[in-house]
Amino acid sequence: MSVTPEAVKQLRERTGAGVMECKKALVEAKGDLDAAAELMRKQGLAKADKKSARVAAEGVIVVERTPDGHAAAMVEVNCETDFVAREREFRAFAEEVAARVLADRPASLEALLAARLATGETMDERRRALIARIGENIGVRRLVVLTAPGHLGAYVHGTRIGALVAVEGGDAALAHDLAMHVAASSPRYLAAADVPAEVVAKERAILTERARGEGKPPEIVAKMVEGGCASPSARSRWPGRPSSRTPRPPSRSS
Repeated sequence: MSVTPEAVKQLRERTGAGVMECKKALVEAKGDLDAAAELMRKQGLAKADKKSARVAAEGVIVVERTPDGHAAAMVEVNCETDFVAREREFRAFAEEVAARVLADRPASLEALLAARLATGETMDERRRALIARIGENIGVRRLVVLTAPGHLGAYVHGTRIGALVAVEGGDAALAHDLAMHVAASSPRYLAAADVPAEVVAKERAILTERARGEGKPPEIVAKMVEGGCASPSARSRWPGRPSSRTPRPPSRSS
């Protein structure tokens, strides 16, 4: 049967697929636009399933905040290449995911992907349809929602590092600076008391063995171990890290 250019145009607008794919679907559906769109959707989901095993190591971090600033959602959405990570349709999907997480507060990735959108499809079906159009594996890797009665700082460095910080007291500028500091230094603990004893013990054992291997006398070994244990502990906890806004001292030329 013949397929009119207008029918192909309408199907392309609905599906985002190429001309030849739309023509083929319309022929199979005997010119029925709805049936052709449904056929292409099923074919697209099948294509998406085939790409699911491919590594998706690129992507973006997106933060979405409530108007009052007391809650924020942060999501990581992955793709295969940095080219697609910059693509408008992929970025729009990542922003849609973040907005949905903020609105629904899902308890898990599974709950997010099973959520129904206004169009009637699930978030996972939207993801798989995007895979079929773009041609790369796309996945939502992780999500988090943070609420705060006070100020909430959010910061995204580039597209791959993000931080959310809840602050008691202070102001919005301080909360933002603290989020920037966390993104820059990635502290594992908030205070020295939070560092698990087994972490300190492991570090102490490594430093002791290293110092002994250098042939140091026992009293020097003890000093090196104490100093070394204080250093990683400080690096891994928040108060022990220098601020990312602290100017570095000028270098001296010899």
